Amino acid sequence: MSAAAAAGGDRFVELSAEDMRTRLTEALHIYVTAMRYPPSAMHHRGPTWLSHASREGWRGVAALDHRGGMVGVAYGYRGAPGQWWYEQVNHGLLETGDAAGARHWLRDYFELTELHVLPKAQGHGIGEGLLRMLLADAEGADVLLSTPEGPSRAWRLYRRVGFKDVLRDYRFAGDSRPFAVLGRTLPLD
Repeated sequence: MSAAAAAGGDRFVELSAEDMRTRLTEALHIYVTAMRYPPSAMHHRGPTWLSHASREGWRGVAALDHRGGMVGVAYGYRGAPGQWWYEQVNHGLLETGDAAGARHWLRDYFELTELHVLPKAQGHGIGEGLLRMLLADAEGADVLLSTPEGPSRAWRLYRRVGFKDVLRDYRFAGDSRPFAVLGRTLPLD
């Protein structure tokens, strides 16, 4: 990993696909902790995260504390037909009668697949640092993401950097919670 930026006691670094494999357990721990999933979710998500790292346009970034421990992680890739998330969002938009939205948003986008910061490290700009670094060289005209509905630091961050509603109160297969799909044009300001 090579240091790309520094903020406070944290370093933001780019992750290669190999870095993601090497630090997968650490990254998944951040994911289950931030999302309040049971630890067993790590076993189910690991293979998915590794397969994502081989997709076109994959980029990953991490925030490291002063000891080199990971406190935040984010990654994404080019969205495309046939991918699970693409198909879920396309279905949701068509189900609401927004075929024009589906054509616009799903034509050329970078999927911000995961962005998580350990709760104890939240509120210090780490999420925004990860977001900006990840999207700085992202491929696509737009960026899309999904996040659980309800007030949170993530919501405030996404609104602050210009994300708009694409699809609201959507329930993805396998998760009973309502999610919002948000999008904006690239590059970030």
